[in-house]
This record gives sequence, structure tokens and C-alpha cells, in this order.
Amino acid sequence: MGTTGTPTKITQGTKSKGGIGESTLRPDGTLKVTGEFAYSSDMWHEDMLWGQILRSTVAHAEIVSIDTSEALAQPGVYAVMTYDDLPTDVKNYGLEIQDTPVLAHGKVRHHGEPVAIVAADHPETARRAAAKIKVEYRELPVITDEASATAPDAILVHEGRTDHHIGHVSHPNIVHRQPIVRGNAEEAAKKADFIVRGEYTFGMQDQAFLGPESGLAVPAEDGGVDLYVATQWLHSDLRQIAPVLGLPEDKVRMTLSGVGGAFGGREDLSMQIHACLLALRTGKPVKIVYNRFESFFGHVHRHPAKLSYEHGATRDGKLTHLKARIVLDGGAYASASPAVVGNASSLGAGPYVIDDVDIEAIALYTNNPPCGAMRGFGAVQACFAYEAQMDKLADKVGMDRVEFRQLNAMEQGTLLPTGQPVDSPAPVAELLRRVKAMPLPPERQWESSEGADVRQLPGGLSNTTHGEGVVRGVGYAVGIKNVGFSEGFDDYSTAKVRMEVVGGEPVATVHTAMAEVGQGGVTVHAQIARTELGVTQVTIQPADTQVGSAGSTSASRQTYVTGGAVKNSCELVREKVLELGRRKFGTYHPAWATAELLLEGGKVVTDAGEVLAGLVDVLGDESVEVEAEWRHRPTEAFDLRTGQGFGHVQYSFAAHRAVVEVDTELGLVKVIELACAQDVGKALNPLSVIGQIQGGTTQGLGMAVMEEIIVDPKTAKVRNPSFTDYLIPTILDTPTIPVDVLELADDHAPYGLRGIGEAPTLSSTPAVLAAIRNATGLELNRTPVRPEHLTGK
Repeated sequence: MGTTGTPTKITQGTKSKGGIGESTLRPDGTLKVTGEFAYSSDMWHEDMLWGQILRSTVAHAEIVSIDTSEALAQPGVYAVMTYDDLPTDVKNYGLEIQDTPVLAHGKVRHHGEPVAIVAADHPETARRAAAKIKVEYRELPVITDEASATAPDAILVHEGRTDHHIGHVSHPNIVHRQPIVRGNAEEAAKKADFIVRGEYTFGMQDQAFLGPESGLAVPAEDGGVDLYVATQWLHSDLRQIAPVLGLPEDKVRMTLSGVGGAFGGREDLSMQIHACLLALRTGKPVKIVYNRFESFFGHVHRHPAKLSYEHGATRDGKLTHLKARIVLDGGAYASASPAVVGNASSLGAGPYVIDDVDIEAIALYTNNPPCGAMRGFGAVQACFAYEAQMDKLADKVGMDRVEFRQLNAMEQGTLLPTGQPVDSPAPVAELLRRVKAMPLPPERQWESSEGADVRQLPGGLSNTTHGEGVVRGVGYAVGIKNVGFSEGFDDYSTAKVRMEVVGGEPVATVHTAMAEVGQGGVTVHAQIARTELGVTQVTIQPADTQVGSAGSTSASRQTYVTGGAVKNSCELVREKVLELGRRKFGTYHPAWATAELLLEGGKVVTDAGEVLAGLVDVLGDESVEVEAEWRHRPTEAFDLRTGQGFGHVQYSFAAHRAVVEVDTELGLVKVIELACAQDVGKALNPLSVIGQIQGGTTQGLGMAVMEEIIVDPKTAKVRNPSFTDYLIPTILDTPTIPVDVLELADDHAPYGLRGIGEAPTLSSTPAVLAAIRNATGLELNRTPVRPEHLTGK
């Protein structure tokens, strides 16, 4: 028997047009809500073994010895591997800097680092065997903050660094540094009538996807391996996996399995190499599924940050200058830290016109958990700080907080602090106007003739209050987020599109390596094919590495870039079909003549019988296939001294208004509403757009009032690696989220669209904090807000 539960082709058919601009339903939606969808943890293979990872129990220590004899002696165990068992000289991996060991060697650098792997015939056997591996550690002092990381006598987290960032940092425990300098902030500060300063702390957030890391590696007869896995970027995984295994890339065949959420946490490798190593060592399929505890250690988190900001303004409310310093804790390994630094610095001024700017952003190596990509990617931390500053400065000047933002809002043509002009619509003032104009929810909603509805109160079903001491607050925030990969990265995607007649009807097949992680790309790809090719039936092939790279499902880029690739390939297929029709029929075939007219004019009506009949007649037994790439316009690296450069390809903007009710005696917060206005360029699928905005908004809410990984500052150990102690919003915590969608086309993008998934995560967090400040009068320069911050107890 072969692998079961593998990804299947998804055929989307509809009697309606179902093209661009329509709210077509997700093809995987019914399967997911009925529990029939195959996630990576559902993979199964006959004679399958189970893999288990032994993780370090300390954060920083020398490895004195590893004894695997008891584990190997346990019945049912097929293999135990440590660093010394790795098959090649390539023993590290990484997204940009290859500093992460496949298995720890010499020392461990963070709590939960993989030390050994086990394969056994039952998952419990594998767990028990891993527990029998004896590791002797000699603990070392831990590096946990900037002071301990950059002290002259600081222990180096990575000795002997040779990566390309080492030449422009002042200490080896600094991963990357990016200044952004424009104008003269020192001189401009002298012209300010008002100056406000703030020190802000942003906690470590987990992606908290519900589907844990999992996958199945199957050894192949040709000496290679087939890997079925949940990931965000198949080809990046492949690039890192193959050298460790000592195999050419064409012998490591990867297929995307069902992904239960990602949000950046699956950009880095987790169990991929370990499963492949064990499969090749044992000659048997090996499945690895993390439990929730392991998942907290198995992926990167959002960088916690310390942010120091100074803004100035004139008496009439115009911003004069910005000086800022952003310190991001990257943890033990680099992951995406350099790119996060680039985003935090280049977007650190927010969506405002400020001519004189001096920003410095750095990321540290520490012994805390590794941090990397998470929704919003550096811009989230900066937005929390600069939006708090806008409120403080508006109050100093004596202006309405929204009007102050509108007065200083960027627009199309504004020069960013990097010197790059914003060359597409930037409706910051309009988004603020729209979100402020939305009706406010009624006061004291918990009151009714039948008594209090405690679900509407702070504390909810804990029934802690019936309205005594509850105060309402309203707050606003707006943010700017880049779309796509930046700083000179060759950002492209590939799509293969085939058109043929199946069962008497023309069918388009779309094949990309795009990771569908819940964002709805498979829906949009079918809509594009219908729009460009005039068909109703579209089949979406499973994503794998048998087609060119689609890049990562991150940076709000997939609809832009892979959607662009699908559009490009469809256009090329359409040209081939038109040429085929001209050769076959000229203009004498009535059905084809009508189809040709519609297709050439781009006015495709997919339920038009003339188009479908014409396509059937032209194609007959033939098929037309094109595989093509699509690139957005090039960007460039930021100057390492000044930060100047055309670093980003596109920007997205979102504004939020938060309405909260706070029990000031108990320190409990209930977010009643989080209204959002966002420019999406073009809503390719309006229903999906609303879902993305509401989802990003809810993730920002979690960061505002509940989500934080707690790391012991003395031991660097994670104290709350479970959903019992790491809290995420449930349906009872999620407020009403009305959304106002603005569509101002970006002429540089396919269909004029903008990436949308990240921007609402930026502004929702500071909007909630602003509303809590409005209710309590407290400064609250830290997120998430805890009860003790509100009561002083």
C-alpha cells in the first residue's frame, strides 16, 4: 500500500461565472468544517514508523556526553541519531544564515533545541525511548537581553561568525543593524514646539496555529525520499534539506499536505530534515507529529522588542522629526531576523510625512527562543510604538487624535524615510475618516430587561462584575505594511496552466508550488483561470516541487505574485488557443468566431455557451500547456549607513477603531468592537478579503490583551508552552469586526490588487491599547496588557 490521506486535486465548478471580483466559496471549506480534509498529521503509510525528537532541558550549556544505549535497546526502536550520525558535512541550515544545527553539537543555545531523534514502531515507544537518552550538560550563563548580549565580556552565542552581516555590526551578538537616516533629526528637533518620548515593550507572541508541525517522509527506490509536509515554502525547504541528506534536489520530492495555519511559523524548518534522516536510515516511512508542548519549541515566534521613540511637532500640529531605536530579540538563531530588522526600521516612522528621521533597528542573538517571521513581520512592533506616540503628541498639541493623524498622513507621492516615493494610492487620511464615521456600538450592551448578559462584560462568563466600575474607551490606530519580499530579493513565482477538453467540457488545470495555508489562494487561482480563459471548470493540482518555486506564503505576497504568475500563464495559454483556433477554423466557424471575439476582447463570460462550445471545437483531443514565471518590479538593498533605497515594492494600509470596556477595579478588559477600514486595491474575492481582515484583526487583539510567551529572565526557559497558559482569543473574546473595504488600484500589480493579510494585524493592537488608555487614563507602554497593569496590584 502507498501513502493515504495525500493531497487530492481540487476541482472547482460552478454554474455562475465565478471569476475575479466575486465571492466564490472555498473549495476546501466544506471538507474542513466537516472534518474530512486531510491535514499533514493525517498522513499514513503501511509499515510506518514514528519519529520523536529529544530536546534540551536547558537554554545554554555545553554537551558533555550523550548516551543512547538504553534507547536503542528498547524493543520497537529502529534508529537513534545524534549529530555524529548525520550523513554529510552539511550539518546546519537556515533561511538566510545557515547557523541552525540539524541536531545540537558541542552545546545547546536555547531551551528545547533538538539534540537527538528516534524512530520506533509506535509513537509512545518513540517517546519512551527518547526519554531514556542520557545527556550530560555543563550549564553556561544565559544571554537574555541587550545588556548581557553586548557587554564587552559577553559570551558569544555563535563563536566564529562569518556571515555577511558581521562586518557592519558592533558586536558578534548583534545579528543585523539597519539605520534609516534622512534629513537632520537633531536640528529639526530644535524647531519643535512639543516633544514627546516613550519607552515601549512588545512581548513575544506565538503564531498559535492549530495544526501542529507534522509530516511523512517515504524512502524511494531511487535512493531519494518523498516528503509530505505542512510548510509555507516548499522550495526553500528543499534548498535546505537536500544538502544535509547528501542528495540532489531532484531526489527530494516534496508535496504540500494540509496546513492547519501558519502565520510565519512554518517558514523555518521543523521536523522536515529529521523525518527524512530517519526514513533514509531505516528504509521505512517515518511520520512525525508534534504535540502542543513540542510545537511551542519547534517553530520561531514573533520578536519581542524594546522601542525608544521621540517625536516633535509644531503648534499647528505638523510633525517635525523622529528619533527611534528598535531592539529586537532574535533568540538563539538568525531565522528571518535580518529581514525583520529591515522592515522595522524602514517602516518605523509609520504612514506619516516626517522629513527628518533617525531610526536604528537591531536584532540580537540571545539564548531566548528563536524568533523569525510572524504576520506583520517587524512592522507590528514599530506600529505599536509610533501610534502610542501619535496619541501623546496629539494631546500635547491639543488636537483631536484622528485629526492629528490626518494632518500628517502620507499620500501618493510622499517620500518615505528611505527616500522611496509612494507611487500608488496611500489613502491614510481617508481610511481614518471612514473608520471614525462608522456608528459606535450602543452603550451598556450588557443591560437588558431580563438582567445582565455577563458575556458582554469584562470577565465574561466568569461572572466577576455586573457593570460596577466598568468604563468605556475608544481608540484609533493606522499602520503601513510592505507587500512582497524586499531589499533586492528576486521575488517571483511560477505557474503551470493546461487547457483541455474533459467529458465534453473545456477544463483548465492550474499547478503551482504555492502553499495554501488558509489564505484562500486556491480559490483565487481558479477565479483567475475562469476570468482569463472563459472556462467554468478549473482543477487545482496539489502543490509540490515538480513545478517551479512559488516563493513563500508570507509577506502578503501570494495573490500578488503567484496570482500574477497564474494570470500570466493563462494569458499565454489563451494566445496559444487563439492561434490554434485561427489555424483550424479561421473566422468561418460560428461558435469559434464568437469565442475568439470574447477571448481577444478580454470580456470573458464564463457561462456563455459560445465560448465553451468554441473552446471544445478548437481543442478537440489536444491540450495547451504553459509554465511561466512572473516577477514584480525589482527592489534594492537599503544602504547600510543611511537606509536609503527602493526597498519595497508595494504598501498596504489599514486603520482601526477599538471600543473597549474596562473594569478598572479588577483590571479586566472586554473589547466590544474593532472596526476596520482597509484599502485592498482590488477585492478579487470580497468574502475572502473580509475574512483575512477579520482574522488579522483578531490576531492583533490577542497581542493586545492576552498573548505572550513568558521566558524566565534568569534561565531563559519558556514557562508557558501550552494553550492552558498561553492564551489566544476564542469566539467569546472576539468582538464585532465591521469592515469598510476601499478599492484604489495599484497600477503596478495584477488587477490593481494589494496584499491584505498583514496590515490589519498592525493597527488592531495599538487601537485596543489606545482605547484602554482612553478608558483608564494610564500610560500603558507595554503589550500585552495584564490586569496588574490596570490596577497597580
